[in-house]
Amino acid sequence: MRTRLTLAFLLVAAVSAGTTAALTYREARSALLQTAQDTAVSSFRDEVRQTGFPMPLQAEGIEGVLRDIARRGRPHPWVVFAEYGSIRASSGTSPVSGVITPQLRRAARANPHGSFQRVVKDGVPYLTIAMPTVFPTGPEGVLPTGLVLYAVMRMTDEQINVEALLTAARDGALPGLVVALLPGLFAARSVLRPVRELRRAARSMGSGRLDTRIQVRGGDELADLARTFNESAEQLEHSVRELRQAEARARRFASDVSHELRTPLAGMLAVTEVLDEDAGRLDPDTARAVRLISSETGKLAGLVEDLMEISRFDARAAELNTDELDAAEAVRKTLEHRHWTDGRVRTELPEGIRVRLDPRRFDVVVANLVGNALRHGGTPVTVRLRRGTGSDGVPVLVTEVADNGPGIRPEALPHIFDRFYKADAARTRSEGSGLGLAITLENVRLHRGTVRAGNRPEGGAVFTVEIPLHTEGDGR
Repeated sequence: MRTRLTLAFLLVAAVSAGTTAALTYREARSALLQTAQDTAVSSFRDEVRQTGFPMPLQAEGIEGVLRDIARRGRPHPWVVFAEYGSIRASSGTSPVSGVITPQLRRAARANPHGSFQRVVKDGVPYLTIAMPTVFPTGPEGVLPTGLVLYAVMRMTDEQINVEALLTAARDGALPGLVVALLPGLFAARSVLRPVRELRRAARSMGSGRLDTRIQVRGGDELADLARTFNESAEQLEHSVRELRQAEARARRFASDVSHELRTPLAGMLAVTEVLDEDAGRLDPDTARAVRLISSETGKLAGLVEDLMEISRFDARAAELNTDELDAAEAVRKTLEHRHWTDGRVRTELPEGIRVRLDPRRFDVVVANLVGNALRHGGTPVTVRLRRGTGSDGVPVLVTEVADNGPGIRPEALPHIFDRFYKADAARTRSEGSGLGLAITLENVRLHRGTVRAGNRPEGGAVFTVEIPLHTEGDGR
């Protein structure tokens, strides 16, 4: 922007200097040529009027008269030509001139008071003057005699002076542009200083420093912009502060509620376990109600546990307890503990992949992804392990969980790891808490890994987890 402002300033200076130089040159040139032209025309008219020519004109002796007139030429010497019928004579070596044009001859016949014309021949400028001789016929009337005198004057000196004027105008404009460059740079710097401050302030706010403000100077448009930025920053800081306070209250509420529900839920679970054992001895309607209560209590207990886990992540209280283990064995234990060894889940688990991670959290990651695939995808679900390389070139453990269902709708993919997000808006109830994938994401991040969701070309959804083979976590 500084370059554009400086160029604009120089352009204005150049246009101003060029316009001034052009107008000055034009006026000076016109005055110079006009002076020489008026002097020559007036002098030649006076010489013609003061010189007598006997009529009818004889060729003998006229050259001497023409040379006398030529010697008195002003402001420069003339070459004088005479034309009378078929008679041609001049003060020079040639009786005719190559710079007297037919237009000037016609003008001389039409105007008894004389005419003139500027002509350039072979790069040399000439002033040609035509002056017919006349007889006075009255106070204001004249009668042409047929004799026309022509004066041809070189205007070389005027051309040199005009070229000198052009050079002076050009040479005067160039230093002016150089001088204009300094105030142009100063003006650009002055104009851009508030813009640079605004850029730094915006960058500072983007990095999280919402208390950033700009010093307001003056009362111009840039000062108004600075005031507007400060007002907007203050409103944004206030809004963000309120949002953070509301978010903190919501997290604290969820944590407190989860903690308070945990104790009564433990008692309810114990009671429902007893009722489940005796449900077989109850009548069918009562047994169905007992099993429903037991199932819903179990779901509520799972939801409370998930809420407490999310609360620990929000409070940055979650920690990694890493250990080196065999990745394939860890996945097999997860599937066995959930009784997913009945053929619904297929595995491709190469042996010998050793990785350092938190066994409990890795168990949660695999369990949540496989459970989600079984609930919302199509069987069989495939779990694959392999070594890979991350985007930063670090060796990683790649875990893929793929199903054979309809896949994930494109509009749902950006939100698939959001808390309580339902890909199917019509599904109001689900076997899960709606937090499983969010907890998976947090656990993977804790291992400094990544997780992403997508669809396979042949159909079905696939979740890919990449965890560095040697990680100490982020310490949250």
